Amino acid sequence: MFLRSFSVLSLTTLVGLGTWPGMAVAQQWYFWVQNNTNTGIKEIQVSQNKKTWGYFDIGKGVAPGQKLKIVWDESTNNEACEQWIKAKFYDGSESEPSKIDFCKDLDTPVVFE
Repeated sequence: MFLRSFSVLSLTTLVGLGTWPGMAVAQQWYFWVQNNTNTGIKEIQVSQNKKTWGYFDIGKGVAPGQKLKIVWDESTNNEACEQWIKAKFYDGSESEPSKIDFCKDLDTPVVFE
């Protein structure tokens, strides 16, 4: 069952092993979220089936105009790349879910408008 909390890690936190010669390095999966609305985002949720939603702990949220890098928890490495994403805002509203391929173009942000 897909129900877990994903943590936001600092921009320099590594998910995998160190980078010493001879050591394997795990793939770090991440994505960017950009808030182009007038309301702060309090929660980012993802789902493989649009029925059961997991969420990222984004602390105090994503302020209007802010861009945030979010790193997937290593436990999600065997999940599908294509997942649904939505945002919950401080004013009580919620974005429409969008299907995103989180394995492609990691540096283009998911924009909430």
